[in-house]
Amino acid sequence: MNELINTKQQDSMAAWYGVFVLLLAYVLSFVDRIILSLLVTPIKEDLGTTDAQMGLLMGFAFAIFYTIAGIPIAKYSDVKSRKMIIAIGIFLWSIMTAVCGLARSFFQLFLARVGVGVGEAALTPAAYSMISDYFSEEKLGRAMAVYKSGAMFGGGLAFIIGGAVVGYVVNSDSIILPLLGEMKPWQMAFIIVGLPGVLIGLLMLTVKEPSRTGVADTLDKKVSISDAIKYMQKRWRIYLFIFLGFAFMAAPISSALTWIPVYLQRIHEMSIPESGRTLGIIIFFLSSSGVLFSGWLIDTFKKRGYQDGYFKVALMICLVTIPIVYYSMNDQSLDKTLWWLHLFVFVASMPLVISATVLQIVTPNQLRAQVSAVYMLFLNLITALVVTTGIGFITDFWFKDEMALGQSIMAANLLSMSFAFICLYIAMSYFNKEFTNA
Repeated sequence: MNELINTKQQDSMAAWYGVFVLLLAYVLSFVDRIILSLLVTPIKEDLGTTDAQMGLLMGFAFAIFYTIAGIPIAKYSDVKSRKMIIAIGIFLWSIMTAVCGLARSFFQLFLARVGVGVGEAALTPAAYSMISDYFSEEKLGRAMAVYKSGAMFGGGLAFIIGGAVVGYVVNSDSIILPLLGEMKPWQMAFIIVGLPGVLIGLLMLTVKEPSRTGVADTLDKKVSISDAIKYMQKRWRIYLFIFLGFAFMAAPISSALTWIPVYLQRIHEMSIPESGRTLGIIIFFLSSSGVLFSGWLIDTFKKRGYQDGYFKVALMICLVTIPIVYYSMNDQSLDKTLWWLHLFVFVASMPLVISATVLQIVTPNQLRAQVSAVYMLFLNLITALVVTTGIGFITDFWFKDEMALGQSIMAANLLSMSFAFICLYIAMSYFNKEFTNA
């Protein structure tokens, strides 16, 4: 117990150091997660896959096992050392990213992506729980915003660095490695971006575990998954609509991290390095700004007495995002597309910190990791099936034309944001009844 941070030291350097390392881990997770989106074209050429199969690799293969593994891992995160769980997860997903580079078929690549998903399942629920114990509620929004900005920093770096790496290896010849045989350029790209993650895993071991705070008197110290389910069942209305609303709100940013690089390459004839660099710079600056801005915004609403301000901000984002999505994917000139993509990425990133903060507020401490894992189930299944996998299937089986990718992205996002607005409006009503005096 000598490792535990005293709850009175909530804003200490140790707490912010913990957030910083978690941020690095989150950045790394997105680098390893979305590098595949830059490699769609060479993989399709080499393995003979379709858009639907690539959608399965980017969405379903990763998300389904990310989701399945997330709940039991979260159970241990609520009672065991969270930093150790995260460190083990980092080691696993980094190694499995490198293993993606050993794939010789669609099925082998599918299995490797499953391994990446299982490893990354260890990070976010445990990280949410740690950050909530590091900081008071008044500072929680900003702390969560710093962590969640890692998704966008990671996304930006993945496209900038990944684009450069892919551009280098794609333009090089295949190489012969001992025991492994011939390695295609796209395979080397996976190995190059995967293995450095082991260093971040070692760094995670230097983080101090925060003491668990805010324990509800009505709950035992040790809780099971069934306890979490029972708790959510009693409040199923607010949890259901929070889960669905914020999961569907993630559709635009999910499509930005998966299919928009392919869109820029396919529709606007950008090279892989050019599409990676262009989108990476947009994501790095605009999405990070969006995440940090939303963190400041919800803290401002809180200070001014708007207890449901989280939901009000989210509803405004839904309304603003719908026309931006429409105009971004109209197959217009490249200059106009890029102009709209700046707005697209900025507003699409804002819900990330809102969803994380709302979940911590409506959930007792001992259940936060497990409830977050259930939310991640909704989030990943919806974004994987409706957005990432869905876009590939819409393109192949509805439009039957790979050049209709923009229309597929547009359709999936417009439907998702409309449904998100409805769900979050209902969630706000239940929140006001149960958690405020409104």
